[in-house]
Amino acid sequence: MGQVSASQSLDIAAAPDAVVGALADYNDVRPAILPEQYRDYKVISGGNGDGTVVHWILQATSKRQRDVQATVSVTPDTVTERDANSTMVTTYTVAPSGSGSRVTTTTTWQGAGGIGGFFEKTFAPKGLNRIQAEVLGNLKKRLES
Repeated sequence: MGQVSASQSLDIAAAPDAVVGALADYNDVRPAILPEQYRDYKVISGGNGDGTVVHWILQATSKRQRDVQATVSVTPDTVTERDANSTMVTTYTVAPSGSGSRVTTTTTWQGAGGIGGFFEKTFAPKGLNRIQAEVLGNLKKRLES
């Protein structure tokens, strides 16, 4: 079993604190920026910032889905989602970049072993990268409009 990782970055013309604030808003911003691969999204508790608990089904492919119940932790430059149902952790790191911010999202988890693990490590990050790019693109549109 090896670690699997996917990562995407994007520059956004917004101050880092505004970007972190938007990412930590699970009531309004998150449901508005999530692509179609996120189904059955709901806030279980909290809704804004540290300690929020959210649930969704991530439909990575037509045959692969993950039931995610994420607990959120927020620092001044990072929003982290830890899945209670797996080893999956997604981190959004926000850094100053020019007059705006550079946002990097990284998702890691412990993959399967054997031949299935080889295929997971080879193909899953590519699919997740597309999903991450769409989330960040939607965040950019929201914050820059």
